[in-house]
Amino acid sequence: MSSSDRLFNRHRTVHQILGGGLVADVMLWRRKNLTVGILVVTLAAWMVFEISGYTLLSLVSSVFLLLFTILFLWAKSAAILNRPAPPLPHLYLSEETANEAATFIRNHINTVLSVFEDIAHGRDSGMYIKVALSLLLISVIGSLTDFFTLGYTCLFLVLTVPALYERYQDRIDAYALIGYKKLQELYVRFDEVCITKVHKWILEKKKLS
Repeated sequence: MSSSDRLFNRHRTVHQILGGGLVADVMLWRRKNLTVGILVVTLAAWMVFEISGYTLLSLVSSVFLLLFTILFLWAKSAAILNRPAPPLPHLYLSEETANEAATFIRNHINTVLSVFEDIAHGRDSGMYIKVALSLLLISVIGSLTDFFTLGYTCLFLVLTVPALYERYQDRIDAYALIGYKKLQELYVRFDEVCITKVHKWILEKKKLS
């Protein structure tokens, strides 16, 4: 299948689009043991939250309390018995790492603010529709489930959908391109019928005023 027959005319493979590193390997099940381990651990965590009734804050606090208590008692007993201290690495956040994280966060926030500005000024009707549909979908999903169930479901989808797509991408791209063309036709009609008329009505109002 040529690149023109691919969704979004992409030239790269799914593995390359996902970054080509460890994350891509995990998402595409090229490291099956790690992928299965992540799914099992997250499933166990989800069951803990659902069955025990723990909240995220209470669970994290309890885990850290237990960890600090063990390390503290270990260090104290090691000093008394002349034993080696807990084998912990030096915990330090370098300035370079902090700057990279800050730059990453700033770039993404600026992108979101740019999109918000375009929508607020009516510059990008297509983006408004995408954002509105996304927020509506999130609102509907959020009303049907809780945060932890939603989180585990999203993780499950992230670890299964890309792998399934990579395996059956020829069939999926063929159907997706047909659906995408139909959506484009619907958007053109919507733009002609609704958005264009609204713009004309606004311009007429401005002329009259």
